[in-house]
Amino acid sequence: MSAVGAGDLPSARAFIVNATGPQPAVAIEDLTWQAHLDQLLFFVKSPTLLLQAVLPGMKRRRRGRVIQIGSDIFERAVPGMSAYVAAKGAQLGLTRSWARELGPFGITVNFIAPGWIPVERHAGASPENRRDYLADVPLGRMGVPEDIAAAVSYLASSAAGFITGERLTINGGHTID
Repeated sequence: MSAVGAGDLPSARAFIVNATGPQPAVAIEDLTWQAHLDQLLFFVKSPTLLLQAVLPGMKRRRRGRVIQIGSDIFERAVPGMSAYVAAKGAQLGLTRSWARELGPFGITVNFIAPGWIPVERHAGASPENRRDYLADVPLGRMGVPEDIAAAVSYLASSAAGFITGERLTINGGHTID
């Protein structure tokens, strides 16, 4: 997190929270409270502090867009990933609560939940993992960063001015209910 003060971002109209960190797989027998706190610190505290830095300008202008990049892992409920799943659920909860709180100021708050988008941090993924994941994706392909960027562009635009508190899942249908 950089040291940004509320006065440093007077022209921020859209605020996109997109960060990732370690997501260790931990069996429940080995899960510690600290493992939960580590995930909450990264995926709940940091977005809160960053939003607080840009919020005064948005409130003053009575408009703005807050877009959190989360994960579809909350719906997938992957075994061994409960601390990460819980943190992403909390991030979704923040989005919904903030949408209600900030709506009266003309500020929308939404959550993009991508599936597996292979980027540099997935360089060590095995071909078997990719194959197994892809087998459950109805569109038959892995996502690419441009898929997420298009959704962010839309939610940041004036065309999405009446959308708030929503989760937009972008994963080729991997988690169709």
